Parts: sequence; C-alpha cells; structure tokens
Amino acid sequence: MSTLIKMSNGHPSSYSHFGNQQQQVRGDARLDEHSGQADRGERMEQIFGADVFSERVMQQRLPKDVFKRMQLTIQHGEPLDADLADIVASAMKEWSLDRGATHYTHWFQPLTGLTAEKHDSFIAPDGRGGAITEFSGTALVQGEPDASSFPSGGLRATFEARGYTAWDCTSPVFINRNGGSATLCIPTAFVSWTGVALDTKVPLLRSMEAVSDQAMRVLRIFGTATGVTRVMATAGCEQEYFLIDRAHYFAREDLLSCDRTLFGAKPPKGQQLEDHYFGSIPTRVIAFMGESERELYRLGVPLKTRHNEVAPGQFEFAPIFETANVASDHQMLVMETLRRVAARHNLACILHEKPFKGINGSGKHLNWSMSTNTGVNLLDPRDDTHSNMQFLVFLCAVIRAVDMHADLLRASVASAANDHRLGANEAPPAIISIYLGDMLTNIVEQLEKGGAKSTIKGGKLDLGASTLPQIPRHTGDRNRTSPFAFTGNKFEFRAVGSSQSVGWPATVLNTIVSDSLDYCATRLEKELGEKFTEAKLQSAVRGMLQELVKKHKRVLFDGDGYTKDWHAEAAKRGLPNLTESVAALSVLKVKKNVDLFKRFNVLTKQEVESREHIFLEKYVKQVLIEAETALVMGRTQILPAALRQQIELAEVVAVTRAADADESEARTALDDFIGLVNNLRNAIKTLEEATTADEHEGEIHSHAEHVRDDIRPAMNALRDAADAVEMSVAADLWPLPTYRAMLSIR
Repeated sequence: MSTLIKMSNGHPSSYSHFGNQQQQVRGDARLDEHSGQADRGERMEQIFGADVFSERVMQQRLPKDVFKRMQLTIQHGEPLDADLADIVASAMKEWSLDRGATHYTHWFQPLTGLTAEKHDSFIAPDGRGGAITEFSGTALVQGEPDASSFPSGGLRATFEARGYTAWDCTSPVFINRNGGSATLCIPTAFVSWTGVALDTKVPLLRSMEAVSDQAMRVLRIFGTATGVTRVMATAGCEQEYFLIDRAHYFAREDLLSCDRTLFGAKPPKGQQLEDHYFGSIPTRVIAFMGESERELYRLGVPLKTRHNEVAPGQFEFAPIFETANVASDHQMLVMETLRRVAARHNLACILHEKPFKGINGSGKHLNWSMSTNTGVNLLDPRDDTHSNMQFLVFLCAVIRAVDMHADLLRASVASAANDHRLGANEAPPAIISIYLGDMLTNIVEQLEKGGAKSTIKGGKLDLGASTLPQIPRHTGDRNRTSPFAFTGNKFEFRAVGSSQSVGWPATVLNTIVSDSLDYCATRLEKELGEKFTEAKLQSAVRGMLQELVKKHKRVLFDGDGYTKDWHAEAAKRGLPNLTESVAALSVLKVKKNVDLFKRFNVLTKQEVESREHIFLEKYVKQVLIEAETALVMGRTQILPAALRQQIELAEVVAVTRAADADESEARTALDDFIGLVNNLRNAIKTLEEATTADEHEGEIHSHAEHVRDDIRPAMNALRDAADAVEMSVAADLWPLPTYRAMLSIR
C-alpha cells in the first residue's frame, strides 16, 4: 500500500513495498489484551505492518485481476475503478475482523492540526434476532461526517453541516488498537458539500500530482522517462519531543491547557553542558521508546533512529523516507502514539515547539526529495556531479523555487508556538536561505561562469591509529543554522514545528518546486523544439543554469544563520525576514501566491484565503487561551504563594524587632520582596486590561495584531515578574513543579 524509500546513501534510491520487503507477518500475532501490543518475543520483521492492509495482504485476499487493477492506481496513479470497491471492501472487512476489529472509521486530517474519526460498527441486525457483519464499497470509498464544527475559514456557515470523506487508496489502511478496542482506519480526504478542501490531504495530493507532471516533462527532455510513469515527492520527518513525569504534568495548569510552561525560572543546570545530547537513554525512557516503536511498527511506520536530543528531557525519533502523503499520515500516527504510550509509563509527551523558556525547543525536520516510481532519486548528485546535467536542473529548480517563494515557505511553518522557537539557538532563523555545502557551492559557482568542469571529492580521514579504519570524508560539513539545507541526496526543511502536521509545508514545497520545474521545462521545450542533438541540449541547459544561478544565488548562504551580520546581509540581498506569524501568514493572500496555487490546481483562491483565516484564528485562540491560563495561575497560585512569603518575611521583621535586634537586613529583604510582589500585581493587571480591551473579534487581522502587539508582551512581562518571585519564594511555598524537577527523568 505504501512505498518505502531507502535514501541513506549516495546511490539511486531503491523502492520496495512494505509487504514485499518484510517477511510474512504471522496472522496469529500475540496481543496483550489491554494495550494491543505484540508479544515482546516476536522479531521486529514479524510485527512490522501486521496491522496494515498492505500489498502483500491484498495479493493474498483479492482476486488477481482486482489486485492488478488496484496496483495500477497505487503505483502508477491511474484513476480508481469504482467497480472494485465492493470486492476490496469485502476483503478488507474479513481481514480486519480476523484481526479483532469491531468498527471502521474514515480517518482524516481537518485543519485543526489533529486527526478526526467517527466510528461505525461492522454489526448489522439480520432481522431474526441475530446480527451479521457488513461493509460495502460505498462505505469504503465515501463517508459523510458532520463538518459543521471543523475550521473552514468562512467557506461555510456553521449551520451547514454536510461534508464528505473520500478514500485515499495510496495511503495504507490500518488497524488502530487503543483501550482494548480495534478499529479499521481508512485514510481519507475531507471536503465540503461543494467540494472545497477542508483538510491537509487534498492539497497535498494535488501538489504531488503537480510535481509529478512537471518533473516528467524534464525527464522526457533528457530522455530518461522510459519506463517511468510518475515522479513522487518523498518525505522523512524527524520528530523531536519532551517527556516529563506525568504527576508534574497534571500539577501544572499551563501544561494541561497550553502544552507549554507559561511560568518557570531557569534551572541552575539546563543544557549548558550539552551532556544530554546522544547520551545514554534512561531506562524509563527506553522502555517507552520500545513500546512506541512496537506499536508504530505494527502500523507500518518505518522508524529508524532514536536518541537523546540536546535539551534535558528531550528526545527524537526519525523514520526512513516514504511518499509524501504516506509520510504525512505516519507523522500524525507517530504523534498520537507517543502521547498515548507515554501515559502507560507515567510520563507525559510534550510536542509543543517551546515548552520550556531558556531550554531548546523542538522541531520536525521535513526531509524532502523527488523520486521516480522506478527507483531513481532525482536529487542524488552521484559521482562527477558537475556532468550530471539532469540533477543540476532539478537542483537549480529548487534554488529558484526557494528564492522566489521564501515568503510562502516561511508562512507554511507559521504558528503561535513556532514563534517561540524560530531564531533561537536550536532552530533556524526566520530568514529562509539554502545551504548547499562545499561541493555543490563550488559547482554552482562554476555554473555561474558558464559551465561546471569538476567536482570536489571528499577523500578519506586517517584517524592516526592503526586499529581504526580510514573513513570516507564527505565533500562538505553540515550547517545546523540553515532553514533549508541540502544533506546528501535530499533537502532538509528545518523550520517546521514539532507539533505541526507536515502536510501543509510539504504542499507548499511541492507547489513552488512544480512552478520552477514548469519554468525550466517550458524554456527548454521552446528552445530545443521536438528534435535536438545532445550537444544542443547541453548548450541549452548550461545557458539556463547560468541564468538561474545569477538570478537566484542571493538565497544561498553557507555561514552562521544566527549572527547579526547575516541578518544585515540578508536585508541587503532583499530576502524576506518575517520574524513572527501574523506577518508571515499575511503573504498567503498576496496575488502571486494565490495565482501560484491556482495555476497548479493545488488550492483555489477561496481555499487559500480560508487557510489564512483559519491559521490566524488558531493563532488568536491559542494565545488567548494562554493569556487566560496565565491570569488564572497568576491570581490563584503564584500571587497567593508570594503573599505567604511576604507574611513570613514580615513576621521575621516583627520577631527581630521584638528581640531588640538589628532588623535592617530583614527589613531590606522584606522591602525588596514587596517590590517583586508589586511588580507581579501590576503585571497581572496589565494583562487583564489587555485581554478585556480586546474589541477586534469581527476582523481576524486586527484581532491577531492586537494579540501580537498587546497581549503577548503583557504575558511576557507577567512571566518575568512571576519568575523573579519564584527565585525568592521558599520551596515549600511554591505551588508549581519547577524546571529543576520537570527536566529530570529518573
């Protein structure tokens, strides 16, 4: 059902389907009756994909002709034959019933940033006091959930409730096991009654079609399209997250309501020593990781690596590449699984981009490439890269795309949560630039002069000890400050937020690259005509690449993205620096961006405008929830603790005076603390006034600006005042788990 893509080396990608690559999954996999976990005695390859209606399962359970016709849709993008639905539905039902499923659901991703599902039972009365199981092709292909309460950005009135879900047969159907129940989950698209996209999947699939169409044009020009029926946008999404003790999580209203701490003084030991990075994984955490992996393996999620991240209490999972829509679906499953499994280990998984002030936040690096259905990675430089003209066209097309549409890329990762992270020391700056590395930078410089004639070689490293091997040395180092870096045979978009669905940034990336590939193909087709020689092709390509590099090289930057010098240099180059989300999201309605989405049939003007409204509305609501939570905590927890401390200090002054001793030091301490309490009172009052003065509910842009310009600064001032109080309040009086306690997992 889904494509697994090996992209860890510099050779052409090899494709294989989960069902073919893995050994036959035992149908009698032993499950724990409470958690649905596979028996730990089973080998990984035996449980991988056990709960996926994979290609192997389809081959076993479908008639041969039906199986072949399904594969034409899944592998080659041909339209789905409606007459197959009943046959496939019957096989799918029997398979899921054999695996303990009792219900089915259309599993979709509305613009809430979460997933949605409505469960229906397979059971139907037989009219004679008994029951039968049924699941029709119609129920498989289309559903009709109530769409009234999902974000629409003004596309529909709340009373208009009808919406449709449509089966995405290119993404694997799977069984979700939770709470002792098993549910057949059918990945679907979600649209309104009029067909308007209300989710992340529809635009993503449209953008993948656009990439395929335009990339195929380039391949035909180079004569390399033989046997290729489509080009797939591929993705691998690294997931960073925090774990804290569950008791600490429930003791803090800010974590419960906002998924981040709104207060908290910096601990004496945070991440200064960076001793947590790649350190030995704590026993409690490795148990959590192991159980999460087993659940995700059963769902066919190809997790590859796990490790400690830089911040204390921070960790990461990373998978192997897959087609972009499958990778997006699997990313949502990863987040849901991490949260669910954490609870079984008395932990809470925090996916917020910046849960702890002064401590590294979390991202979700979107590793992106393009590959043919025959297994060729189009962003693989291979040996003698300077002579690989097809690769250089795809490379320069990406450079052009990022330069021309840096504003859209920035908007694709805009959120209230990500604003806390972008530009900090663990995240790239808000200025979108490209890092190519020494080898490709050298080749691009050669292209600018008229043609590339050589490729820098990496060589080997001699480590100076005869017992250690000489290891291959890459042609360039990595740059962790770059928001968009070439990393061997793919690009890594490092600005994506950890709690975010990757469907939207992947859609934007696919669309802007489609635009550049269209430009390149159109130019070459016009210049070359129908018949041309290899020499004429090489000449035309060299001329185009030279022009592209000269025009778009301003977006290339290999230095330290954190420095003030780069910000000044980026301004000179004319690169956009959208430092916060309200400004970033405003670019969605710019005519060039609306026209871009419309031209490639990714989003209509109406759909683009709705997304700007939805994202701004979410920004406003998220910050307002945080502000109200901060006020409640300030009034009912922090201020009362401060007043108790003030009373105790006043009692010390009184006792000292009664003892006829020098009370000056005690008096000074009391006066200083009274000053902190007054600052806290004033900060609470200022935030109260900012929230009650909110009169912008009718217009989302002015509302968002008020939240950004008035409420957020007031929240920051309240936090500063509260954190100063925390540093002076006795430990037994402080009402909240501290950073010192939360960031330590034992």
